[in-house]
Amino acid sequence: MTAMLSFYEKLGFRVSEDYAPIVYSVCFGDNRINFHAPKLWQSEEFTLRGPAARPGCGDFCFVWDGSAAALATLIDDIKVPVITGPVERQGGRAGGTAVGTSTYIRDPDGNLLEFIIYPDA
Repeated sequence: MTAMLSFYEKLGFRVSEDYAPIVYSVCFGDNRINFHAPKLWQSEEFTLRGPAARPGCGDFCFVWDGSAAALATLIDDIKVPVITGPVERQGGRAGGTAVGTSTYIRDPDGNLLEFIIYPDA
């Protein structure tokens, strides 16, 4: 869990430990990702999660408000390889019709992170 929280903090996310050590959250703008401790996601009694939730099964997209150069510098600074990108992709804006430029990386658990930059950002 420490490596995950450190990774997201280096990306500029705010780490919340309000429900630690069972649940940790990372916040980015108006978005939040909850990380459940193994003790919680292995429990059959805890059902407020994906039915087959395991590390590495996430696929998250974040709108990057900065420049492509700033994103590239940040990714380089945290020494994470770019999986794909920058590439043109349809994003979630305008009902999924807006086109932006996306860059993909993985977090320490293998979850896929997409950072999309829209032309008006």
